[in-house]
Amino acid sequence: MSDFDAIVVGAGCAGSVAAYTLAKAGKSVLMVERGNFAGAKNMTGGRIYAHSLKKVFPNFEKEAPVERRIMRERISLLDPTSNFTIGFASEAMAQEGKDSYSVLFGPFDQWLAEQAEDAGAEVICGIPVEDLVMDGSRVLGVVAGEDELTADITILADGVNSLLTPKAVGAPTPKPSEMAVGVKELIELPAEVIEDRLLCGPGEGAAWLFAGDSTKGHIGGGFMYTNKSSISLGLVATLSDLVTAKTTIYQMMEDFKQHPEVAALIRGGKLVEYSGHMVSEGGYHMIPRLVGDGCLVAGDAGMLCMNLGYCVRGMDFAVASGQLAAQAAIEAMDRKDFSASSLNRYMELLESSFVLRDMRQYQRFPHFMESTKRIFNGYPALVRDIFNGMFVVDGEPQPPLKKKVLGSVKEVGLMNILKDVRGGMKAL
Repeated sequence: MSDFDAIVVGAGCAGSVAAYTLAKAGKSVLMVERGNFAGAKNMTGGRIYAHSLKKVFPNFEKEAPVERRIMRERISLLDPTSNFTIGFASEAMAQEGKDSYSVLFGPFDQWLAEQAEDAGAEVICGIPVEDLVMDGSRVLGVVAGEDELTADITILADGVNSLLTPKAVGAPTPKPSEMAVGVKELIELPAEVIEDRLLCGPGEGAAWLFAGDSTKGHIGGGFMYTNKSSISLGLVATLSDLVTAKTTIYQMMEDFKQHPEVAALIRGGKLVEYSGHMVSEGGYHMIPRLVGDGCLVAGDAGMLCMNLGYCVRGMDFAVASGQLAAQAAIEAMDRKDFSASSLNRYMELLESSFVLRDMRQYQRFPHFMESTKRIFNGYPALVRDIFNGMFVVDGEPQPPLKKKVLGSVKEVGLMNILKDVRGGMKAL
């Protein structure tokens, strides 16, 4: 007789949603979180697309501690002396199910864990799960502290650095080219200042992605999300490229903050939090087995994250995978069959959802980014030269604009540009 119907490891988005769904169905659930509270080990803030969470909590935006509804998008190519930005705003971003919100993970993860606890799940924080209870290849539970706790099904949602998935499902060690390191700062600013600088209405916010000089031409980029009275600002850089860099990620961050475009944004702000984290960047091809005997893997532990350059998604994948893992577990409990073949219902649910469909759709993009370094160290300078030629007037006779543009294009190479455009179109 097992101690619980299910044990969930990790109280992030995936874990808390899984525990909530199981508890709401009347199952006995234990959720174990190594941090002193849910969200204690998470990064400061990010963005959640509402569609998946609304399926679990239909009115979450009125109940959860969200920060701002994102109503403006910006994408920038940074050169050390210039910035080219595309801005976009749309009423569609405010439509229910199509909206997204900035969040601070500390309070947001705590709220999710509280929902699971209120539904009947038992939540224990401050205890790391160091090992699994195994019977051959079957997972029977976890080793938490000095205790062995057993369950019919164990759901691993313990993040990208999971130490349990290799033992549970044979997850391989990710390649350096598939992983990135992220650093993030939380910078306090008055709400009115944030709204004025980002051209946002009260309660509205913006998301901003950067490429180029943000990571000194290395693979990766910068990001910014507006909160109620702070800005989440950070960088992500691929490990395989970072090891060859002549600088460090934290020095990149300091230089990024000094860029004129960013410095103007955070001027007068107060740094209140700093954090670092590993991020999966390999996309569909680095997803490990997500099902084992008595075990399911969800969220970042399953490498369910996608960075498309113009859009970064992970939280909506985590929420959906947590819910679907719980659904598959409930069905297996009703059948009293906890084998991998029974739990493979989870894969069927993922395959029919947006999670694996989207991951598969864009499976070529990580390789495209890795193999097209001109995005980071060539095109920002090209754009700078083209627009300097258009907008800088110095009193000297001006050559034809076509000649200026072609001169800049030759620096990169017309065939290189065409090759990159073709590769990008195929990847997207």
